[in-house]
Amino acid sequence: MMRVLGLLGIARVGVHLLFLNGKEIRIMRPDDANIAGNVHGGTILKMIEEAGAIISTRHCNSQSGEKCIAALARVERTDFLSPMCIGEVGHVSAEISYTSKHSVEVQVNVMAENILTGSKRVTNRAALWYVPLSLTNVDKITEVPPIQYEKPEQEMEGRKRYENQKLERLETKERNGEYIVPVVNPNRQNKEPYTVGYSQSSLIHLVGPSDCTLHGYVHGGVTMKLMDEVAGIVAARHCKTNIVTASVDAINFHRKIQKGCIITVSGRMTFTSNKSMEIEVFVDAGMLVGDTEDQYRAVSAFFTYVSLSKDAKPLPVPQLVIETEEEKKRFEEGKGRYLQTKAKRQMNTQSLTQQ
Repeated sequence: MMRVLGLLGIARVGVHLLFLNGKEIRIMRPDDANIAGNVHGGTILKMIEEAGAIISTRHCNSQSGEKCIAALARVERTDFLSPMCIGEVGHVSAEISYTSKHSVEVQVNVMAENILTGSKRVTNRAALWYVPLSLTNVDKITEVPPIQYEKPEQEMEGRKRYENQKLERLETKERNGEYIVPVVNPNRQNKEPYTVGYSQSSLIHLVGPSDCTLHGYVHGGVTMKLMDEVAGIVAARHCKTNIVTASVDAINFHRKIQKGCIITVSGRMTFTSNKSMEIEVFVDAGMLVGDTEDQYRAVSAFFTYVSLSKDAKPLPVPQLVIETEEEKKRFEEGKGRYLQTKAKRQMNTQSLTQQ
């Protein structure tokens, strides 16, 4: 695996963020966290994406040729292994693990450091896919410089991951015809508690210059942070307790979102187990000025949350009340994803104990 080296030479004043030699360091502040002091999952996702975008862009411009900027195409499933808290220092390290002709795979690790004791723990691991877009023509994907692998097996395994993510991205497009009616200020007094309609939520955001890359298109991290906010609102309305992000299923970026667009981020509960909730989140985009009917699905993902007590102990999750056949279908699909993830986790645990 190859680490891309280099100096960025900038630090964001007031954000306590530095990206140096493939590493990002940032202290967690109160506005990064919820009322219980746990850092929002969206804040962590944004840090992960920033690290991935920087290292990918550096690598894609490491050889002479057309200048480009790396755009996020997909985030593989990521688990939030441990909540990060206010006052802790987040360490984000990024490495390039595979390159195809037109894409880059980046592996990102996140650690939390207690600056009083120096102790560290792993909080997140994520894999992201980027494509390089020409600075002069945003619709043109440039070629990616190849990397050198220590062993042939690494390249073969990377190619398998590449083919799998391509197939899964195509499969998610089948759901993109579905439209969620935005719910901005619903009358919940007329809805039954614990139903999909009771907790369903939406957020409307105008894309400004600070949200965008040099191309004038939204940073993937900005979009993921908004998605996590909406998913968190859905989870909190369902449980009425403190909640934290437990995991995010694959996030697929189907189309770019341009500066000046209005984006509608909508979330709805799809499945509940005894201790977790799955929320489906869609991002739909359309121009503020012009043909407002020309909306499109830009991003989609599933977020999983858990309910916590004041002592940060897991609480039982109220079971989702199903009202329609469509909700029942989505519930069964969510149950399938839950059981599949549970089985994989058990297999990994058994593998570790046998080593």
